[in-house]
Amino acid sequence: MADLWMQIHAYFSQNTTEYLAYLWQHVSISLLSLAVSCLIGIPLGYLCTRNRLLNRCITGIFQVLRIIPSLAILILLIPVMGTGVAPSITALVLLSVPPILMNTTVGFAGVPAFMNETACALGMTESQQFWRVQVPLALPKILTGMKIAMVEIIASATLAAKIGAGGLGSLILTGIGLFRTDLLLIGGVSVSLLAILSGLMFQLLSRWLFPYQPAKNK
Repeated sequence: MADLWMQIHAYFSQNTTEYLAYLWQHVSISLLSLAVSCLIGIPLGYLCTRNRLLNRCITGIFQVLRIIPSLAILILLIPVMGTGVAPSITALVLLSVPPILMNTTVGFAGVPAFMNETACALGMTESQQFWRVQVPLALPKILTGMKIAMVEIIASATLAAKIGAGGLGSLILTGIGLFRTDLLLIGGVSVSLLAILSGLMFQLLSRWLFPYQPAKNK
């Protein structure tokens, strides 16, 4: 055990810049994937509340895509998109859109009818009802979907290293190839801490924005 800690200390002493580069690659890929997923999942989730047929079709498509392993999607995308960041983000987006889409749908569908009726009685336009009533009431669920998606993205982004996208997965793969437990621990623990930290950040954001929400909705 002492030798392992010495190896970990030696790695950080000699390769701090390399580690920070891997960490930044992992974070940037994850954030970009989340941003693209939100741009796709939130509008689609809202549209699903407006059309039941669209809801069944879109939800069915993304649920089918979600059960396909991320590594399989990465391999299938190589002939089309090559290697690097683009296919990695595509695979992560396919993985993370469903929780955002589903929670957005639940959030907007859960807006009480009397709230819309009250807003209409007060003379609000449809646009005002959407931004001032529906969005604030649906936002807690949307944030929950984003939190779930972010944790899944960070965990799955380790596979991006297999096709040259970098990230903390590079440390894990190197550790496996060289039978180095120190690299496996550094990479694995770093990914775990990132996932936990992202979940806590969304939790704190939800509590700050919606202090009146019951604990079960956070």
